Amino acid sequence: MKKKSVLISLVLLLALGMLLAGCGKSKDSSSSGSGNSSGGSNDNNTIIVGADTTFPPFESEVNGKVTGFDIDMVKAIAKKEGFKVEIKTMPFEGLIPALQAGSLDMAVAGMTIKSDRMKNVNFSNAYYKSGLSILVKKDSKIKNVKDLKGHLVATKKGTSSVDYLTSHGVNGSDIKQFKDINDAYQALENGGADAVLFDNPVNINFKSKRDNVKIVGGLLTGEYYGIAVNKKKADLLKKVNDGLAKMKKDGEYKKLFDKYLDGDTSGIVNDVKKPEDVAVSD
Repeated sequence: MKKKSVLISLVLLLALGMLLAGCGKSKDSSSSGSGNSSGGSNDNNTIIVGADTTFPPFESEVNGKVTGFDIDMVKAIAKKEGFKVEIKTMPFEGLIPALQAGSLDMAVAGMTIKSDRMKNVNFSNAYYKSGLSILVKKDSKIKNVKDLKGHLVATKKGTSSVDYLTSHGVNGSDIKQFKDINDAYQALENGGADAVLFDNPVNINFKSKRDNVKIVGGLLTGEYYGIAVNKKKADLLKKVNDGLAKMKKDGEYKKLFDKYLDGDTSGIVNDVKKPEDVAVSD
């Protein structure tokens, strides 16, 4: 009888344990948040944000920590809209495929709003007005984009800079593409390239740390950066736009220009610029 009583007790304890485990699992899966039916984070209130950390001062990695204008911006938006963010770093050309596959919820990388990209991802309202510029050594005879023909031009792989160069008569064999824009600048300094054509704020950032380079030819294009969002995350897109609007209203947006761009507000976007209105055509 004693053995039978012990056996019954063990069975009851096991059943109770299974019941409690089942209740705990149900509680976790019913957590409030943005949902995860199309990929991204397993935590319903944590948004996976892709970032390319080779785009200072918007994204960079310092002592193992991801930092920059875009990173502070998405964290501020998340705080205002009541969700958390987890940063996942990867090369620029992998961001949109990752969003399409559902392994990212959104992405920041100083990404130009382009009509071809809008076929695959949604964009937030514009948060920065940029453009391309040419960076050369101070003793260079290159003065404008026409002078780039016949010269080696370095830029970042998979960006609108490549499209601009090819559309303006620069041979593909003369375009040196790098995954990290810092390698493009290194090529310029070491004589492996005659010029760097890239986003003006990044060129300005590099120039501010060197006295042997200059920007020539003025601003070549007018384009806007937006936050890329998974097309299945319409609710997240609304939160991003709402959070960005709040940042502009309370002044937190302006502070990013002081912190990361030395107060240069030439790229500030005070009014609402919808992606469909500012997208760069293919």
